[in-house]
Amino acid sequence: MLVIIILQVEHIYPFSKGGETKLDNLCLACSLCNNAKKAFLTGMDPNTGQESRLFNPRIDIWSEHFVWIDQGEKLEGLTLIGRATVQSINMNRSDVVDSRRVWVKAGLHPPK
Repeated sequence: MLVIIILQVEHIYPFSKGGETKLDNLCLACSLCNNAKKAFLTGMDPNTGQESRLFNPRIDIWSEHFVWIDQGEKLEGLTLIGRATVQSINMNRSDVVDSRRVWVKAGLHPPK
């Protein structure tokens, strides 16, 4: 099943938990990830069982926490933060992986 990904403005620190609608608390996120994140601030690392804050694109460097695997179809967390984020948001669920597979074949993914 191909999923159309729509970008949404996400509150990094969730609005429902008091996060403000200010530029330094906003970022773009795919609608599937944003909806899965809900109001989570932390997640569990599946490797260690430790709780960790989730990835924050305003302070974290993407390439330090994540790497594309399986020709760009799946995302792997490299750090406690990365693994907890991938796990909590379920970033490798089948519908998203199926969509990435199509994008890879079309030369649109992974991002350079």
